[in-house]
Amino acid sequence: MLKLSLLEIIQRIEREETFHAVLEDYSFSIKIDDYVPYVCAAVHNGHHFSKDLWKNCWHTEHERLYEEDPHTGQMISGLPITLIAHDSRFEYDLNRAPETAIYETAWGKTLWKKPLSKKKKDRALQKHENFYQVVLTLLVKLEEMFGSTIFYDMHSYNWKRWDREVPVFNIGTSQVDQDKYRTIITQWQHILDSMSLPIDQKVTCTINDVFQGNGYFLKYITSNSLNTLVLATEISKIYCNETTGRIFPEVVQSVQDLFKYYIKAHAHRFYDRHHLE
Repeated sequence: MLKLSLLEIIQRIEREETFHAVLEDYSFSIKIDDYVPYVCAAVHNGHHFSKDLWKNCWHTEHERLYEEDPHTGQMISGLPITLIAHDSRFEYDLNRAPETAIYETAWGKTLWKKPLSKKKKDRALQKHENFYQVVLTLLVKLEEMFGSTIFYDMHSYNWKRWDREVPVFNIGTSQVDQDKYRTIITQWQHILDSMSLPIDQKVTCTINDVFQGNGYFLKYITSNSLNTLVLATEISKIYCNETTGRIFPEVVQSVQDLFKYYIKAHAHRFYDRHHLE
């Protein structure tokens, strides 16, 4: 893996180079093993929280981890193009628009003991902007090369906080063209619904059940693309003890292995169906 500046990452994409790099401030990493018409992203994967914010934050490290999406980056790591965030959403949330990306409160609790300085806010928002400059460059390049692309927007959620039965997987589609992409959405649901994982409960996948897919990452790509679908995909935290944070590596590895095969197969179906539109 290389450590590159924002400009160097953008230039490598524009030159259609393959590379694996972390941005020089370590806020996110990008891997391009091959230029293919699909991308996997884990924008809430990160846990790093700048040291100069620790004493000013009411939320403990455990509370922050509880609301993050640990190991979603690992789940998609076997795919050829990945975007994985390393900073915590508690510093800035990549799935929110810039004007709301820095929390004042988080899950009903005030986040900061004292208001953040302009310098710290500007630093966080610059990281947010850097990420989306790379997203846009990659999106434009892939649409130029292939005509149509699909992004898999991977998240996780705390299923035990729900007082009803909830699915292992949820696909949020409220912000995408459901008529145009109905077949490919249904195919993705069927794939996830039939996945065999080393867990005690039955694997199910629903659409717009626990989440509807209203995140900024999806909206940004959709509004800046010509023919790209984003599938906001949630996995319940069946791969860990969501209360203590203990990870179940056999479940994470199983998801990673299955995604490596199924995302590739599903993306090719998408491309065959939509690249000439």
